[in-house]
Amino acid sequence: MTVGTARTALFLFLAPVGLAVLAGCGAEAEKLYDVSGTATYDGGKPIPVGQVYFDPDPSKGGSGLQGFAPIKDGKYDTKDGGRGVRGGAYEVRVSGFDGKPANEAPQGKVLFDQYKFSKELPKEKSELNIEVPKKQ
Repeated sequence: MTVGTARTALFLFLAPVGLAVLAGCGAEAEKLYDVSGTATYDGGKPIPVGQVYFDPDPSKGGSGLQGFAPIKDGKYDTKDGGRGVRGGAYEVRVSGFDGKPANEAPQGKVLFDQYKFSKELPKEKSELNIEVPKKQ
């Protein structure tokens, strides 16, 4: 057997073994669930533009990736330009803007300080309507 033939035989033997090993090493994709709803402020006004973030709360057993969704005209859905959640304990953060772009504010003027609250989210598609309370 020549060196070239031996290399070819070794490659033909090892290539399928290597592919099998690589296929077995891939992590299964994490199952994420979409969250959607309305996002209002100041007594029920729709938030024109903003973001909602779902941060897993490790102090309450939450883990995984951060979920998020853009807010547009008072509505959001993680399946539309965002990322879903795996369910469990979350800290929810909401930012809102007036949607009138300016030089240093592409989303417009800030409508309220970032609003935060804790929420247990189910391990299924869900709806969460968010009302940012009026300033006191």
